[in-house]
Amino acid sequence: MDPVIIVGAGPVGLTLALALARQEVPSVVLDEGPGKDEPRAARTVVLREDTAALLERLSGVPLAGVGLRWAGWRSMRRRQVLREVTFDETEPGPLHIAQHVLTTALRAALDREPLAKVAVDSRLDAVEQERSGVTAHTRGPKGTWWRGSYLIGCDGPRSTVRKLLDIRFPGRTAVERHAVAALRTELPWPDRALLHRMPPWRTSWPMAGEVTARPLPDDVWRLDWLLPQGKDLVTPELLVAQVRETLAGWAGGPTPPYELLDTGVHTVHHRLARRWRVGRVLLAGDAAHLLGTLGTQGLDDGLRDADNLAWKLASAWHHGPHEALLDSYQTERRAVVAARLRAADQALPVLRGGGGLRAYVPGTARGHDALFSDGHLGRGALGAPGVYTGSPLAPRHLEAEVPVGTTPGAQVTDVRVTAEDGSFVRLRDRLGRNALLVVLIAPGTGVWDRKHWVTAGVMPRLAAAVTALPYPAELLVAESYPGAPAHTVLLVRPDGHLVTALSGVRPADLYAAAEATLGGAAKTETEAEAGAGSGAR
Repeated sequence: MDPVIIVGAGPVGLTLALALARQEVPSVVLDEGPGKDEPRAARTVVLREDTAALLERLSGVPLAGVGLRWAGWRSMRRRQVLREVTFDETEPGPLHIAQHVLTTALRAALDREPLAKVAVDSRLDAVEQERSGVTAHTRGPKGTWWRGSYLIGCDGPRSTVRKLLDIRFPGRTAVERHAVAALRTELPWPDRALLHRMPPWRTSWPMAGEVTARPLPDDVWRLDWLLPQGKDLVTPELLVAQVRETLAGWAGGPTPPYELLDTGVHTVHHRLARRWRVGRVLLAGDAAHLLGTLGTQGLDDGLRDADNLAWKLASAWHHGPHEALLDSYQTERRAVVAARLRAADQALPVLRGGGGLRAYVPGTARGHDALFSDGHLGRGALGAPGVYTGSPLAPRHLEAEVPVGTTPGAQVTDVRVTAEDGSFVRLRDRLGRNALLVVLIAPGTGVWDRKHWVTAGVMPRLAAAVTALPYPAELLVAESYPGAPAHTVLLVRPDGHLVTALSGVRPADLYAAAEATLGGAAKTETEAEAGAGSGAR
């Protein structure tokens, strides 16, 4: 079968190629550039802890060694500290990394991957599709036709794929503008990010009432100043003056020594593509959505697009197309991004000084700060990972379903599990392997050799039920899971979202839940028991 064509070699496209390779699906990445990114110290990304873990799992690179995980977070208004958070192993902080460092690590991983190919200097200019596949044409030194099973547009805000498909991209332009500087200096709060609203010192830009400082390795900081509405020119002289005034204000005296490394202006847009799938062509990342006000990170959502889409494409590639499964990508991901855009658009009029929604949002500085912090720290409506509550893949009417500490449709908690070979691994490490995960909660098994319990109790019946599932599945055992009593059975999707939690070994419910996860209607209990008993995949 033909490889998947990925248009765009940014972090989302490269991540998708690696995720597909992990599930034994070949791909070709069409890169319109020369195959390397220009180093820009002021162009950085903030990744939630689980998203950073996804990239580490795919690339094999410990990103904490090339980025910086925040030790804490502080928010201030004038001279008052409103919130201070300290991160630790139980609650790791976000990872801050220069984007060119991230893409370099992903490219190096792809270079080692025999199932993935990057074609440089390949700019897409035509797409044709039919029932059996997709054909793409690129212009460059030699015009080339590419044949693929599917084509994914990961080619950014000005997506050629989206334009060729004539997909509308409505939304708001220039919602916010920020002046950005990357510099090397020492600040009074090492390795801690800061959001400072209405700083008490005079600024070079009237009404520039918000500055964010985010640490990077080697004493480098990225500073973002919210600019007043309008299109006033940000001159180098104004930016340098703002740097000096901000550093002096934080130091409480003269401007401390600093080395200015890079500058820029970042403009935030809010847009959402009407459709994310047209036949065998799909959109992901900035080609499908743009967001970024109030601390929300667009790239993080783009990487979740890739994680959601990869296992569904892998299923279609290996087992034949299933329209409901592929359609669920748009349904799940677009709903999550749309909800985040709505939350940001509703909060903006209040937080930026007006609007009719003020009565519905806490009016205190601390109430406003909570909304800001949510976006920056990956919490709440502005920042938390999406929950696929209304997913068309959610099973219905499971008699044995029980509540646990994770809502169905949300990401599972990363716990230690025992794999089928008896080794101890993290649950997160088993994701994205073209298999569902079935996790039995069995206290006490961790202290015994696997051979003593693999044939005891409910294990033989559960192992037989897992073998009979309509999709490859891996059986794991955990000592505990938040909110789950002994003998609870969790069914987890390849992208780490919980399908359901069942009380005990219920082959019929397990089979029905697995089938629903693949886009099929859940069978009746009698039909499911028959399927589970057949042992057929």
